[in-house]
Amino acid sequence: MNSLISTTLRTNDSWGPLVLRIVAGIIFAAHGAQKLFGWFGGHGLEGTGQWMASIGLQPGYLMALGAGSAEFFGGIALIIGLLTRPAAVVLAFTMVVAIFAVHFENGLFMSNNGYEFALSLLAMSVALAITGAGNLSADRTLAAKL
Repeated sequence: MNSLISTTLRTNDSWGPLVLRIVAGIIFAAHGAQKLFGWFGGHGLEGTGQWMASIGLQPGYLMALGAGSAEFFGGIALIIGLLTRPAAVVLAFTMVVAIFAVHFENGLFMSNNGYEFALSLLAMSVALAITGAGNLSADRTLAAKL
């Protein structure tokens, strides 16, 4: 079990992941807050759930709760650098669902509600899942104590 924990927390002495974590974390947390709480012009769980149900993601309320929670809490985890790899994997999966359930048929560009933004967030999440949290992270601090 200690080996699994060490592997999950392991990261290198790099500043690149810090930049990715902060930017992706802010974006994910803000989008999650829109879905969960209706902050930043969002529709909250009820509105987001109704929309998700309308596009075939059933049950809409639970899908909104899952996506919103993944984005909000995953984003906070990225900002802190705590359990970065698991958070990044969950966020990557969330972006794959967003790309194929919502954006793919609209093409690449955001101007047509395409998938370029979700693809960018997917790439950031995958990069963090591979590299780990980097410098100034809770993961790095915890790994040093193991």
